[in-house]
Amino acid sequence: MAYGNALTVLADPTRRKVFERLRNGPRPVNMLAAGLPVSRPAVSQHLKVLKDAGLVEERSEGVRRIYSLRREGLVELRAWLDSFWGDALEAFRLEAEKSYKAKKRNT
Repeated sequence: MAYGNALTVLADPTRRKVFERLRNGPRPVNMLAAGLPVSRPAVSQHLKVLKDAGLVEERSEGVRRIYSLRREGLVELRAWLDSFWGDALEAFRLEAEKSYKAKKRNT
């Protein structure tokens, strides 16, 4: 149930904001921390949690650490969310068939 871990990790609003900032591409910690209401060390701690959950990865570039999204880390979460579409589409199909049959009976 890795999707549950991703949901738990992304439940924190600051962590989610850091994660969303990586959507635009790899960034160093100072760019990720800019404008957030927490310190740069706090952002580093959030990045560690995201990394431990498999949602981000880091690489060294000189003395800086550059963070980027690991889209693979979202695969199970996406599959879980997508499973709800199957249920909704099946319910829609059944309702459409029921409506069609009722309309056909009344004509």
